[in-house]
Amino acid sequence: MDVDKLFNLPKLSSSSLNKRKWSEPTAEALKAAKTSSTSTDASSALRDRDADGQQERLEPAGPSRPRATVADEGDDDNDQDAEFAPGNDANYFAEEDDEGGRFFGGGLSDQQKRILEIMNRGADDDEQRTLKPEVELANTRKQLLRFERAINKNQEMRVRFSDDPTKFIDSEADLDAELKGLVILTTNPGLFYPELVKIGSVTSMCGLLSHENVDISAAAIELIEELTDDDVLDAGEELRDDDDDDDEHEHEARAGAERKGQEGMRVLVDSLVDNQVLDLLVANLARFNDGPTSSDANREEVEGDMQGVYHTLGVLENLVSFRPELSAQLVQKTDYLKWTLDRISRKGPYDQNKGYAGELLAIVMQSNEENREKLGQMDGIDTLLSVLSQYRKRDPADDDETELMENLFDALCSCLSTTANKRRFLEGEGVELMVIIMKEKKLARLRSIKVLDHALQGAAGADNCERFVECLGLKTLFSAFMGKGSKKSSASSPTTEDTEHILSLLSSLFTNLASDSAHRIRLLSKFVEDSYAQTDRLLELRETFLARLEHVEAAIADEKRQLRDDEGVEIGDDEEEVFYLRRLESGLFCLQLVDYAVAWLCMEDDGVQAHIKMMLSRKGAGLQDVVAVLREYHANIGDDPPPKQGQDEPQEGEIRIKDILVALISFLEGCF
Repeated sequence: MDVDKLFNLPKLSSSSLNKRKWSEPTAEALKAAKTSSTSTDASSALRDRDADGQQERLEPAGPSRPRATVADEGDDDNDQDAEFAPGNDANYFAEEDDEGGRFFGGGLSDQQKRILEIMNRGADDDEQRTLKPEVELANTRKQLLRFERAINKNQEMRVRFSDDPTKFIDSEADLDAELKGLVILTTNPGLFYPELVKIGSVTSMCGLLSHENVDISAAAIELIEELTDDDVLDAGEELRDDDDDDDEHEHEARAGAERKGQEGMRVLVDSLVDNQVLDLLVANLARFNDGPTSSDANREEVEGDMQGVYHTLGVLENLVSFRPELSAQLVQKTDYLKWTLDRISRKGPYDQNKGYAGELLAIVMQSNEENREKLGQMDGIDTLLSVLSQYRKRDPADDDETELMENLFDALCSCLSTTANKRRFLEGEGVELMVIIMKEKKLARLRSIKVLDHALQGAAGADNCERFVECLGLKTLFSAFMGKGSKKSSASSPTTEDTEHILSLLSSLFTNLASDSAHRIRLLSKFVEDSYAQTDRLLELRETFLARLEHVEAAIADEKRQLRDDEGVEIGDDEEEVFYLRRLESGLFCLQLVDYAVAWLCMEDDGVQAHIKMMLSRKGAGLQDVVAVLREYHANIGDDPPPKQGQDEPQEGEIRIKDILVALISFLEGCF
């Protein structure tokens, strides 16, 4: 088992575990979206783009996502009231309490009201809340057939009246309404999704991604995002938790429903991928105007396009989360990476789409080695360094921008796992930039140490180690090591994870700096300065991690005894591996890094060795305790894997960590 690999990949920020949601700008915009989502108002805006990518605004306009302001509620003489809802349901407004104006009365068609009734029925109506599966399937087929007819009708009208948008505007409104109505399929993915694929509506939805009206494409993207959201698979969790008295049969039935939901989602995702949804989504990113608004005249249009980009990224995240292997196809076979690098490097203040683009980049970089190499080939290392350089002098403006910064640091850390990218990092003066960020003591300080940890690891990081010393990085590193210079803010104070990166960085310096070189002498001299202050700090950390580890080992011993005596379970290799991983997470890994440095110091300097022996003896310990930790480290560390395609072959005479540990243990045993 390769223990080193367990802690080298960066952890994603907490936001990566939670689904992002688009933040609506104002209450007025929400109201406008509600009242005009199904309107066939002839004064709405229809946006068509011709084959050359030109945008043309025509009047009267189309029915999809709202662009114009809502009509004055107090205008009782508005002659468009009769056309407010699709289907001209004139009796609807007469039957409903219209106190406060017609917009507060609902403004929904019969079909939409039926959908809301099904989705909003309360628990008191439990017996009639769900129709029989065969009835639900029949209704779903009818709805999907209406959807297909709406697509065909719209295509026919667009061909017949290509020069007169007023002729096909009604068909566009019907298509938009049918698209929005399909969100009801998320209520039972196990039942409805296979039918959606069987009828061929997935192909139709993917076809709408290239619709002439970009608002129809945006509506299709939003629908696909809803259908692929993993929240639809968790819909039954609350019921399961609340019903503690359910019998075993009911629990089995619910588990079966979960399996059907997973299978339904798999069928849907497979069909989307077969219909080239990744290529269509990425191509759509260029259709949306995701730039800053230059004036109030196009503000609503740009906000709508920005929302379209946001939902597109949401679909990509859903697909990659459900099938992680799709990240390679997304990066390798589409222009997604080029668009993302352009988007995160765009000048200007933080916005939601820049933040989402950074988060998705961190996800796809962490999951695939080929993606990291592709980013390096596209000068992505330089792009990330350029974007992160802005945080050397200032902190992020708010929590959202802080999240973006962390995601970009994580993406850079992931990319530095390849030899070629470490070389690009060196050539792009990445070491110098990270040292500058460390010196500035801003919020990005500890993140820069994390990047340097990844850049200096392994034999491929030897050149970066030398450059780090040349850039006077040792002074700043040991300042962080001693806990000096941190702001009072907890965000800039070292945590256990940060301490781990500092110790790992020191371990890389001891491993890669050549013996008797000026760089190594400068490193060793740091542990002698100020009457061995840094050496004492190293031993202090050793005591801290030992104490933390003792509590965990006591708990593990109790669990083992309970498994053997009470449950009669034999502790095998698998169980031992799980317990070992717990110990690593609870301080053993940091303890191994500390003792690795202690062993090097004992070997390199007799004065430091004598000081370490004295300090250990005061705690009732000795070098034999250091040897015991290193022996376990050696026993569990994995052999270096063979190089993958595109990676450099190991250099002749290159020393492995396991060989270094053997030499260190042998030397310490002679010092007892």
